[in-house]
Parts: sequence; structure tokens; C-alpha cells
Amino acid sequence: MTQAYDIVVVGAGMVGAALATGLGQDGFRVAVVDRAPAPGFDPDTAPDIRVSALSAGTERYLQRLGAWPQISAMRSTRYRRLAVWDETRHPLSTLLPRQLTEVEFDAANLDCAHLGHIVENSVTQRALWQAAEAEPGVTVLAGRGVSALEQDPDIATLTLDDGQRLQAQLVVGADGGQSRVRELAGIGIARNQYQQQAMVISARYRGPVADITWQGFYPSGPRAFLPLHSAGEQYPDESWASLVWYDAPAELARLKALTNTELLAEIQRSFPPQLPALTHIEARASFPIARQHATRYFSGRVVLAGDAAHTINPLAGQGVNLGFQDAQCLQDQLREARRAGLDLASEPWLRRYEQLRRPANRRMMLAMDLFYHLFSNRIPPVHLLRNLGLGAARALPLARNQVTRYAMGLDDQLPAALKKLTERLPGLGRL
Repeated sequence: MTQAYDIVVVGAGMVGAALATGLGQDGFRVAVVDRAPAPGFDPDTAPDIRVSALSAGTERYLQRLGAWPQISAMRSTRYRRLAVWDETRHPLSTLLPRQLTEVEFDAANLDCAHLGHIVENSVTQRALWQAAEAEPGVTVLAGRGVSALEQDPDIATLTLDDGQRLQAQLVVGADGGQSRVRELAGIGIARNQYQQQAMVISARYRGPVADITWQGFYPSGPRAFLPLHSAGEQYPDESWASLVWYDAPAELARLKALTNTELLAEIQRSFPPQLPALTHIEARASFPIARQHATRYFSGRVVLAGDAAHTINPLAGQGVNLGFQDAQCLQDQLREARRAGLDLASEPWLRRYEQLRRPANRRMMLAMDLFYHLFSNRIPPVHLLRNLGLGAARALPLARNQVTRYAMGLDDQLPAALKKLTERLPGLGRL
């Protein structure tokens, strides 16, 4: 049996579900295909170990899609401040007072209520599935994968693993870093594996819900604190948090082998002193981190969005925000193509999407790699440079606020000085 749609979105994660919802609201007939079942939510359970820092720009987008009220009704944590500092001790550290290398970004300085929200990925995804399913033109096909793709001059045909066939003018690959759609379309990928991995820990701490997220930078990688919600009546005076520990694979393997009690003590000993007293570890997981960028964003009747097109170092949690920006941009281009009466896979519109999104995604990749190169070493001149940079950021509120607005998704350009630095990073020209 073959079913016809305007667009088939493969991947109903956060980006794919958002794109499908937006396209449905624009009147397109859309099918969304995903291997996983619909995400669930139980308010009495511990938080999902996978969380994202959703920017203010992303929040506005999710409001337009109608998903933000559902997110707020489940769980989200607003943060007003973001702090970074250098934890590497070195003789050159004495050249600058320590307080000058600690920088705090505050929403109050931008006349904003907050910088963003920390939200469990499953909460965001569930809210977007609900928004997609509420659109009459959107069909969600859960629990199914893609086994084949055929592209003809006038149509694309997807064969699912249950034998069902879907036809559409355009297929969107939003199926993650290991995209099956990207592979079937013959689109290559440039990949750079980092030496570090990341371990994520879901934990409870003693104290109220914090309004600050922070990262302390060590030569082995940053260690971050992301506040979540209250632990509820069962654990009075306690709150949930997500901790991130970047380090060498061998060190993370050692940490993962520890008991919860041993890991708790190791975290309190190894994290910055700003970490509140932990009371319980609920879950832990580690994953490799890599930067990758598709050699092109479209081929024939296939176009990529989100992690299928690009993944970045997760230092500042900007990956999903970039994916949402892809979704908004692609939706705009498809709406214009239809308004012009053109094929949805018309090359000028897909090329315009790539021309808009590739430089923006590359800029964020370069910015994250700049932090990676500056902070992941003990080389004395580089150590002094990053301390001077943090001191300058503290002393120059205008520049600091420009960086903050860029990270919040309010501005689409890096500050000029940071842009010049990223252009000089080694080995990034092929991005």
C-alpha cells in the first residue's frame, strides 16, 4: 500500500517533531516516521538523564508551535544566570586575581526575565508530539524505520521496514547524527572525534532550585551544573540537577565503575566548590562527542535538518537550539516555494536554506571549538590568554552581553572579535 504526502519527515525527535508541527500548521500534508514509540511522562518519576538548555529564541519558537504550554505543565527550570571560570591551577594564575577570571552572564543586564530553560529531552519531545498530533494534516507513524529510498524526477518514495510505502515531493532527514536518510541519499559527512567523552549524572542536592547554570573548566574538560526542579514532598528541601563531567574515556570508565556512594564522594571532591551538597545519584551515562558536518544539506528530493546535518561540541548545550533554527528556516523556505507554485524540492529554495543555515551552524561549531582549544590544555601562553579573555569579558559588559544574546538566539552574528578568533582555529576550513 502506498500513501501520498507533501512531505515526509524521518525522525520525530525534538527537531523533526517541531518541523512537522510547523509544516502542518502551514497546511502541508506531512507524515512523521520514527522507530521509537510516543514518549511518556510521569510527574512522580526521577528526571530524564538527557536534558537540554533551551534558549530564549527556542522558547519563542515553541510558543508559536503551541508546545510551550505543555512543557510548562510538565517540567522545566528557568535559569537567569550562567557562570564560567577557569579551574586550572598554574604559576601564571598568580598574574591575575582569581575573581577576574570568573564571568557571570545575567539576564538582568539584558532586560530579560531569564536566559533560558533546562528541560528534559523527553518532556520537550512529548509536548511536540502532542502538538504534531493535534494538527489534522500531520500523521505520526511510530515504531517504524526506513529500509529504502527511491528518488524519481517527480517524486520520492520511502519504503518502511513493515513494507509500507510513502510518497512525497520532499523527504526531510531529521533522524540524528547516524542518519539513515543521509546515508540512503548518498550525502557525505566530515567528522572530527574529540579526545574527550562526556558523562551525564542525574542527582539530588540539598537546597532550593537554583537559577544559575555554570561550567568550571579543567585541562581534562569542563564540569557543569544544570539545575532542574524540586525533588517534591518525598524529599523536602532537596532539588534535582544534571551534572556533566567531560574527561578522557579511560577516566570516565573508572568513574562509571564506582558505586553510587563512591561516585558521590568523587564528584564532591572533583567538582568546583560552588557545587551544592549532593544527597543521591539516580542515573549516569557516558557518550563520545564529535563534531560533524554534512558535505551538503540536500540532494535531489532529500534535505537534512538538525543532527542529521551537523553535530557540535556540547559545551554550551547549543546543538538542539541550532536544530530548531534549521526547522524554522526550512519551514520558511518550503512555505515560500509553495506560495510561488513550485515543486517543494525545487533547488533554489533548498539551496537558499543551506546558504542560510550552513554559515550559522559553522559559526557555532567554531565558537565551541574555540572554547575547546583554549581550555583543554595547560600550555602557559594559552592559559594566560584564556584568563585574560575571561578578565576582559568581566570588564567589558557590552561585549559580554553580545555573546549572551548570540547564545540566547536573539542575535545571529558572533561578536567581531570572537569571529576573528574562530577563523584562525586550525583544521576547520573544511566545515
